[in-house]
Amino acid sequence: MAQSLSHVMGQYMRLEQRLTPQLIQSMDILQLNNLALENRIAEELEKNCALELADPTAKKTDADANQDPGAEASPAPESEDSFRRLDQLSEEYDLDFNESPYRPRRSFDSRERDAKMDAMANTASRPESLAEHLLGQWHVLDLDHETRRAGDAIVYHLDDDGYLRTRLEEIAENTRPPISVDALRQALPQVQRLDPVGVAARDYQECLLLQLEALPGDNRIEHELIQDHLHDVVKNRFPAIAKATGYSTGEITEAVRAISSTLVLHPAYLVVDGQVLPIHPDVIVEYASSGGGLTVRLTRGSSPGLRVSRRAVEILKNRRNGKGERDFVRKHVDAANALIDAVQYRRGRLLDVAQAIIEKQRDFFEIGPQGLKVLRMCDLAVELSCDPSTISRTVAEKYMQCPRGIYPLRYFFTGGTETSAGENTSWDSVKIRVRDIVDEEDRKQPLNDDRIAAQLKTEGIEISRRTVAKYRQQLDIPPARQRREF
Repeated sequence: MAQSLSHVMGQYMRLEQRLTPQLIQSMDILQLNNLALENRIAEELEKNCALELADPTAKKTDADANQDPGAEASPAPESEDSFRRLDQLSEEYDLDFNESPYRPRRSFDSRERDAKMDAMANTASRPESLAEHLLGQWHVLDLDHETRRAGDAIVYHLDDDGYLRTRLEEIAENTRPPISVDALRQALPQVQRLDPVGVAARDYQECLLLQLEALPGDNRIEHELIQDHLHDVVKNRFPAIAKATGYSTGEITEAVRAISSTLVLHPAYLVVDGQVLPIHPDVIVEYASSGGGLTVRLTRGSSPGLRVSRRAVEILKNRRNGKGERDFVRKHVDAANALIDAVQYRRGRLLDVAQAIIEKQRDFFEIGPQGLKVLRMCDLAVELSCDPSTISRTVAEKYMQCPRGIYPLRYFFTGGTETSAGENTSWDSVKIRVRDIVDEEDRKQPLNDDRIAAQLKTEGIEISRRTVAKYRQQLDIPPARQRREF
């Protein structure tokens, strides 16, 4: 049977959903946090000539009220105050505007202060890095050239916590000019004796032994525990250690207590603080001054004032301008209006979600995390007539500052279970209850997961042993055997 291909023209009707560029931009703006939004707006201000920041202190006149709301307010006419201020500036900075407006002359006085120099002087200096701290000690030692280069290479290959996790053979290959592995082996013990003691260790055991050797006194028991029984110490198997070493359980307990109180696993953090990124809240919740509950407001970065430049609007209205010029300006005006709408939508949606959180999690603000209720994004999306993905984008990487501290907005959305009394309790409140039970237990006879689940059941919270074990691991609580005190 012969087959042939042919082209047929026809009209078809179909309905489909497409994301417009404006909607894509609105979704992108919605999920930005405070700092990311400020950076995004700064980029748009650089490349869009029709967009500008609105001056919240500017006063509108009656003539401005009849203009386009996106237009810029007309500048106020010059007055005597302006000329008086100009005279004051010319006297203060010794300016001669008759000679040249581009060459102001300023007489420097010892009593005068430069604002930029003051700002630089008051700026906090960069903290000393671990490498700088170690090299400052290393370079004052009396060493030969090859050992000094080997020590420099080792220091530059240390991780932020002070451990040397790079093999010496790899360090020798990556160093230019090359360094022998023997030179690195000779320099390593000397680097490990620098302050803080324990840096450049290859693992936790070596780190603890280096610190222990630097301590005075008789540390035979501690040294034997770290050298031969560190795994059993971590697992809290004191009877097994006592049987293998001949020491009593009391001696082992005292030695472990001395190890935990005098030795550290990350000695580098004693001299160099770990970098902690600052958190800038997007929403601020405060007690109302009238005492009527809580109020919600956005931070300044979450609600920037933007507007369309009046100059751009005048170019569009003036028909004497060429078509190409007006099309160019219209393109930027449309982009500016789209950005302003997206920012306003983000502001409104963020306020709605924050207000809903306050209403539904009021017990949290009164009694703490144990008062968290079940709150799902899908339920809030139905209430706000939007998609759950919109709620997810709204709370993504955003924080709320409230009287109890700073919390991620996503923290307030949690599932839960129903108690025997018919009340809904969140999983986070169950976790807090698990932690409270562990804190109140007898350390000599700690509760295992089955007994914790049984105690929760008596309180009306019925969960399985596996769920208790999962929550215990999330709370970084060791099992009962490791919590036992001898």
